[in-house]
This record gives sequence, structure tokens and C-alpha cells, in this order.
Amino acid sequence: MNTSKTIRVMLVDDHNVVRSGLATFLKAYEDLELVGEAKNGLEALHLCRTKKPAVILMDLKMPEMDGIAATRAILQDHPEIKIIAMTSFEEEKLVQGVLAAGAISYLLKNVTADNLAQAIRDAVSGKSTLSPEAAQVLVHSTRPAEHPWFDLTERERQVLNLVVQGQSNQQIAEAMVISIATVKAHISNILSKLQVSSRAEAIAYAIKHKIVSL
Repeated sequence: MNTSKTIRVMLVDDHNVVRSGLATFLKAYEDLELVGEAKNGLEALHLCRTKKPAVILMDLKMPEMDGIAATRAILQDHPEIKIIAMTSFEEEKLVQGVLAAGAISYLLKNVTADNLAQAIRDAVSGKSTLSPEAAQVLVHSTRPAEHPWFDLTERERQVLNLVVQGQSNQQIAEAMVISIATVKAHISNILSKLQVSSRAEAIAYAIKHKIVSL
């Protein structure tokens, strides 16, 4: 196995059986490597300094430090890490809270092994993955009456359309023949104008208000 292409994954869950199941799942994929396990957010925060994971599968309801607080704390110290929230719940506050904290994806624990493996790979590429249930929660969440998306420039709408299609910054740059720095600037403006905190929230908002054509 070529470890240079291996994605380093850390598991954070307070249930031993869940961690054991996820650890077994990871062994089935040659490009995924389990580098650490934590039973709460505080333990995960400490482990990040030595284990240096590329992706964290993060439970949300845990003792000591929950998944939302842990996501925020970890990304403050290690902004390069991609965090995938994994939970048995689809509560609006949980979905919005962890995405606002910086998680790139939100999945329910009933996700299939292959879909989870792909979500991990996509996270490394900067692509968000939302479970259908989480997307529905975001779509039905309340929003201000005004629609800030009217302020989007034509270029920003084009970028948003590609984001909704699941394109990474690199792919968007190549498709629009612009630099990655310009793509990042457009995405930053889009998030600000839509009043959202992450790509995942922007995707849900764009779909809800039909800003882009799917």
C-alpha cells in the first residue's frame, strides 16, 4: 500500500461499539488509515496534535466536550483538518450548529460504507456531503424574509452553481479559467451575501431558493 496516498482518519465517539465498527470499516479500504480514536471532544483535541489526522469522523453528543464545541476548537488550532459530523440525530440545531462550527459534511450513522468512504475522500478534496435528512432540515429551517442572493454577481452565481454540483476549488478554477485564489474570494463573498457559514449551508440555501439550476 502506498502510504503517501493514504488518508489519515481519526474517530471520535463515546460509544466503544461505534468506534469498533468504524475501525473495521476503515480497514476495508486501502486508501483510508485509522490513526487515532477518542471518546470525547476534549480527548480528540489533544490527540490532533500528535496524530495529525486529515479527516475526523465526529460524533456530536458526547460527555466532556460535545462534537460542536470540539469541531470549533480543533479547527481553530488545525484549520487544515476536515471534520465530518456523524450522528444518529437530524435535529436542526445540531445540523446548523456543527456546520457553523466548520464541519465540511454531515452524515447520519446509517450511511453505507461506500458512501462514507467517498465522503471522506471528497472532504479531503474540499467537497461537502450532506445526508438527505440533514439537507431537508436545512432547507426547511427558517430564514429571513429578504433574499440576499439578489446581490450575487453573475460570476458568483456561476461559482455557486459549480459548488452545488460538488466541484472542488481546483475544479471550479479549471472550469472557469481563473485562479484558486479568485475562486476562494468568490466563495467567501457568496457565504457572506447568503449569510451562511459553510459550503454545505450555501448548497442547501441555493437549492431551497432555486438560485441555481440543478
